[in-house]
Amino acid sequence: MAKMTEKQKRFCEEYLIDLNATQAAIRAGYSNKTARQTASENLSKPYIKEYIDKRLEEIQNEKVADQQEVLQYYTRVLRGEELEEHAFTITDKEFDDDGGMSMTERIETIKLEPKIRDRNKAAEMLGKRYVMWTDKQQVENITPTFIEDVPNED
Repeated sequence: MAKMTEKQKRFCEEYLIDLNATQAAIRAGYSNKTARQTASENLSKPYIKEYIDKRLEEIQNEKVADQQEVLQYYTRVLRGEELEEHAFTITDKEFDDDGGMSMTERIETIKLEPKIRDRNKAAEMLGKRYVMWTDKQQVENITPTFIEDVPNED
């Protein structure tokens, strides 16, 4: 692969933000007048295209959970290790000596273990993945047989 200049690398990173080549060229430091042409030239270079494709794949992989991550999540829920955060508003009332009252509100959060139905769902999903149970079905296959009577030519 050909060596990219720093400006080309900056162009690639800027391009990945919004996939707008002209704006990426401008943000990377290319001239406003030639940004469109430079962007087009950059995108036509195989080593730049390869770099952008590789980075897009990395970004996609970071955003999408893979099979192992999903299975680990279900396992944490099943075991009660994945805690749910709940926020509550608490109102404090204070009375002063003159009989007046002031109220202040604050938000507190607590973490709770998953509910039984969430654990059951996680167990069900893990069970399906590992084919721990199957629905047994009886299938009857009837195949018609055709017998052809061939006349004897004696």
